[in-house]
Amino acid sequence: MSNLPEVPTPQPETDQNQSESSDNDQRPGISVIVPIYNEEEVIPELYRRMAAILDNIGQTWELVCVNDGSRDASLSMLLSLREQDARVKIINFSRNFGHQIAITAGMDYALGDAIAIIDADLQDPPELIGDMFEKWREGYEVVYAVRAHRRGESRFKLWTASAFYRLLRRITDVEIPVNTGDFRLIDRQVLLTMRRLREKHRFMRGLSSWVGYRQIGIEYQRAERFAGDTKYPLSKMFRLTLDAITSFSYIPLRLSTYFGFFLALASLLGIVATVVLRLSGNNAFLGQASTLVAVLFLGGIQLIFLGIIGEYLARIYDDVKARPLYVVSKAYGFADLSNHGNASQSPANLSEPHELEE
Repeated sequence: MSNLPEVPTPQPETDQNQSESSDNDQRPGISVIVPIYNEEEVIPELYRRMAAILDNIGQTWELVCVNDGSRDASLSMLLSLREQDARVKIINFSRNFGHQIAITAGMDYALGDAIAIIDADLQDPPELIGDMFEKWREGYEVVYAVRAHRRGESRFKLWTASAFYRLLRRITDVEIPVNTGDFRLIDRQVLLTMRRLREKHRFMRGLSSWVGYRQIGIEYQRAERFAGDTKYPLSKMFRLTLDAITSFSYIPLRLSTYFGFFLALASLLGIVATVVLRLSGNNAFLGQASTLVAVLFLGGIQLIFLGIIGEYLARIYDDVKARPLYVVSKAYGFADLSNHGNASQSPANLSEPHELEE
């Protein structure tokens, strides 16, 4: 058995600022979180552009790369970059945990006063982080990027994305901006609040809207992928849609109630109509075909709503198990792993990690 570190006594969130005050001199001005999954073709250009814009901002910075179980040479390339530039920090997962979990891990480890989140594929331009940072300095606590135009994407992808955001806005109480992704910059206070949200099935752009604070959008032109293949095929997009709907809406559950009342009323009217027709000598409803159709229809509706209930129950089951969101194999540039999300305690209740001297 491995010797696990002692779990520190959790500190109240109200004391967080006191625990951070001693680290203010060491904290970078801005952290950039980049989930990485099989991006060996993109990493050199990503670092080049990211370092250029972050140096231009004029703040100390760190680039927090989360290697989400890559099977290519992504990790070795990140390690080579770290040898050249210690501001590149790496969180290496023990396996693939998914894009939204990788963002969560980066937020657990990030030390900056302002924290940007961007995908590695360079469809979202790193240069926009400078504009986001200026909005943050104006007092906005969440600055999200709005896709005014999306190059290289099919009409089907554009239509489904548009339909998804509009549906989500109609069935939830959370105002999630249309045509936005995870590309955004948040204040450290927002980060500390989001660290407390530990549900397993995560929709990060929804969570960043749910926490509130002063928010503003910046429009931009989304480019084509720099290299490689998309990491969000239709199946993953469907799962993300399910996570978003079940995380922020009870409407699918309420539909079963509404539909049940509707069918009960329709059945009552059907019974009355059948009795009247029989008494008048009309035999239009004789035979088994109509009965069979009605039974199959009701059975199908019941199975659909059982499936919807099952989706919600599965998410409750996952949360009740209380497993950690992710497991870190090794982190480069950070202190003791026990102070982060791979340990049994929530990182929101712990003091900030300290950078390792290497």
